[in-house]
Amino acid sequence: MTRRVLRGARTGDIAIEDGRIAAVSEPGSPIAAAPGDDVVAVDGDIITGGLVNTHHHLYQWMTRGRAVGCDLFNWLVELYPVWGQLEVEDVHAAALVGLSELALTGCTTAADHHYLVPNGDDAVFDAIVEAAGAVGIRLHLSRGSMDLGESRGGLPPDHVVEDLDAIMASTEAIIARHHDGDMVHVVVAPCSPFSVSTELMEASATLARSHGLRLHTHLCETVDEQEHCIERFGRRPVEQLEAWGWLGDDVWLAHGIHIADDEIARLGAAGTGVAHCPSSNARLAAGMCRVTDLRAAGAPVGLGVDGVASNEVGGLFPELRQSLYTARLRVGDAGAFRAADAIDIGTVGGNRCLGRPDVGRIEVGAVADLAVWPGERLGDIADPITALVMGPDQRARHLFVAGVPVVTDGALVGVDYDAAHRALAQRSRRLWSA
Repeated sequence: MTRRVLRGARTGDIAIEDGRIAAVSEPGSPIAAAPGDDVVAVDGDIITGGLVNTHHHLYQWMTRGRAVGCDLFNWLVELYPVWGQLEVEDVHAAALVGLSELALTGCTTAADHHYLVPNGDDAVFDAIVEAAGAVGIRLHLSRGSMDLGESRGGLPPDHVVEDLDAIMASTEAIIARHHDGDMVHVVVAPCSPFSVSTELMEASATLARSHGLRLHTHLCETVDEQEHCIERFGRRPVEQLEAWGWLGDDVWLAHGIHIADDEIARLGAAGTGVAHCPSSNARLAAGMCRVTDLRAAGAPVGLGVDGVASNEVGGLFPELRQSLYTARLRVGDAGAFRAADAIDIGTVGGNRCLGRPDVGRIEVGAVADLAVWPGERLGDIADPITALVMGPDQRARHLFVAGVPVVTDGALVGVDYDAAHRALAQRSRRLWSA
């Protein structure tokens, strides 16, 4: 593999060998380059660990801008029937654009929670993996599932849910086809308390742990969900999660908004993580995640875009600033959450949620997943991290995954982005009247 040296006279150099950071120099102490090394000039730019998207629904690129005045439950009720019409080719087109947009906004790892499997055709998961391979970023492929339809007291219509045995068999097959523990991690991910049975949650935990895989689900996103759990189980969502055997450091949860003090302490003690999706939460008026309290309790917190049917931007970079503003608004303290905290949850915190502590750090031995951000528009802001998070939105100048270029000079290496968008738009229009 080519040895690379990121040459930043004012920031110091980073040398990359065999997919990992081999050396980091101080400013003014350049790393010697050997003949054949790829030397990348980054002087004046800002380098961070690659951003980590801990929660997404890539297929929702097919349905941006729908149900714009709805809360979560009404939004889902409107969109479930539309999503039930998706084809495998739709999912591939959406994933290719979604993962490309993430890469262009500095993301090197994306967790996609896919829980819609029309006609039981799990080739949709093959399509997502294929798209991730084309873009070149890491994928946590969360095999989502729903088995509780309306006829049994769930929220989704019966025609979009699956049979428990079919879900388990499909999940086993997807693990065998795709999990490599490096570029693709399969995650076992029943959807949400109002769309799954107790049997599915318990069987999923057993299956995941038999393979040493992680678990993911939505939890505590809305007050409606909380009321559903109390009515159905006699317990609040976190209590029910614990009853299912889901509290542990191999679990991370999407949203985590409506959580009480004692529940935060339990999540922290267990090491259970939370994917914070501030823009989506604002779009659906779901509430504000208690990020500062979760982090103080020891719970890993990462950033998530969520689906672009509830966050029409689709890029990860804007969530850095949005997380900062949301945290300060929630606690009423401008010093409670700083730019460095936003970078931390966007990199290290996200990798903790996903079980990859060797990624997201700029230190010798760490995996070389790195984002290089243009510095020319930020030179009048004294602190580079404040400039990056609180300054204008940025797209990555360069992006490396295990030292391999994914974005170079602001352009994707492996995908024609404009062509991918045109293909997606053509497929999406078919659903506009649905």
